[in-house]
Amino acid sequence: MLTGEIQIRVRYAETDRMGLLHHANYLVYFEQARTELLRGRHASYKELEDQGYFLVVAKAEVKFKNPAHYDDVLTIRTTVTRTSAVRLEHKYEVFRDGALITEGATTLACVGRDGKLREMPQWLSETK
Repeated sequence: MLTGEIQIRVRYAETDRMGLLHHANYLVYFEQARTELLRGRHASYKELEDQGYFLVVAKAEVKFKNPAHYDDVLTIRTTVTRTSAVRLEHKYEVFRDGALITEGATTLACVGRDGKLREMPQWLSETK
């Protein structure tokens, strides 16, 4: 399976009044992680979009085990778990100091400029 890791430091602006990473920012981190995973395959979302392929989030799930705090350095491991002609599924694991603190998953659907389902390029649907 295709897997990659990135590191992100929690910025002050991403936290709530308790100094914890706001829950919505995990999805932003997941997007950054899967973008870098794609870039690691020598491609980019921009290139896909320029060709008329748009990957939209159809489903997202986050399971919080422990909070992340301001200035924590997080490692996000992203794995492509399933592909089809029009869908791409990812699993995310967020670690702080080697300990798993959050898990997540997304399902992306490929659509064209008209917003209708469209088959992904073959190289992308074979990313597993």
